[in-house]
Amino acid sequence: MLWGEFQGSIFYNFGTMSRPHIIFLCPYPLGGAPSQRFRYEQYLPLLQQEGYTYEIYGFVDDETNRILYQPGRTVAKLIGVLRGFLRRVALLPRLKNADFIFIHREATPIGPPWMEWIISKVLRKRMIYDFDDAIWLKDTSGVNNFISKLKWQQKVSSICRWSFRVSVGNNYLAKFAAEYNKNNIINPTTLDTLHAHRGLKNHGDRPLTIGWTGSHSTMKYLYPLEGVLKRLEQRYHFRFVVISNRQPDMQLANLHYIPWAQVREVDDLRQLHIGLMPLPDDPWAKGKCGFKALQYLSLGIPALVSPVGVNTEIVAHGTNGFVCNNNEDWYEYLSQLMDDAAMRTRLGRAGRKTVEARYSVQSNRDNFLSLFKDQV
Repeated sequence: MLWGEFQGSIFYNFGTMSRPHIIFLCPYPLGGAPSQRFRYEQYLPLLQQEGYTYEIYGFVDDETNRILYQPGRTVAKLIGVLRGFLRRVALLPRLKNADFIFIHREATPIGPPWMEWIISKVLRKRMIYDFDDAIWLKDTSGVNNFISKLKWQQKVSSICRWSFRVSVGNNYLAKFAAEYNKNNIINPTTLDTLHAHRGLKNHGDRPLTIGWTGSHSTMKYLYPLEGVLKRLEQRYHFRFVVISNRQPDMQLANLHYIPWAQVREVDDLRQLHIGLMPLPDDPWAKGKCGFKALQYLSLGIPALVSPVGVNTEIVAHGTNGFVCNNNEDWYEYLSQLMDDAAMRTRLGRAGRKTVEARYSVQSNRDNFLSLFKDQV
């Protein structure tokens, strides 16, 4: 056995292998990325309850994951990626034990889809292909040139074509997938409202707080609102909180930066009275699944969003938040919410109901399980 084959891999083999068995192939270790946590990891207890066994194999190990998006350390990153490829090769014999092979985004982050081809054409396994971004396009974030330069975006259409079933996060992604595979299911990004995102926020005596959460890769979407926030500073006393893995470059007197940490994620969000999700109207952003807005709404925080992609499906204007078409809209609707605590409460409660009804693990339970039905 290759040393490190199981580094960053998780096994849950409950009972005997005669039970339906799923192997998950993903870019990162268990818990190593939000997309993995909210696309399928939070459903793992449900799969166990339904009688499935499963194994999870990340491409990069924990050590490589820690440095992958940091500047520099190119040699260490190359060694980590090479280890990932060697682990994938060593894994091939084990795939014979799977009833389903669930691939999140891609089996290998760079190069052609050689592993997906083997799974589909040689091993003839039922492959479920899951993605929640417009990954057939070049990532416009520009924050990880090391990986992005080596990407093979054209493989997405081939993997869709070879798959038993395709799982996508919204209608925009489903339209692309349907060009290559009619058997696709819209499996929205969801939150566990009974556990991690339980209950509504409790502000207590905290000052009025507007906030944004996200990674450094999406922080550039926030910067166009800097002028709006500066105007609001002249009229209101409030805190502007940014929860991220990198400090923002914004000249705001009331800016409070909170380093993102998974263990504090929900508690940090509970500080907010109003949540922001600005996006540009471009093909990449249209593939986004509205995760920031869902996080806010799940905790009873009204969301202000750009009218891009799935945002207008999640946020009902004036009911659980506001859709902002330009900077004047951002200023006007932020002002309304800052002036009216009762409105914030009313919209926040409606937002929580939206998530419970349409974007929770519980509401999406049967839809997620349908990915693993034997028949197309």
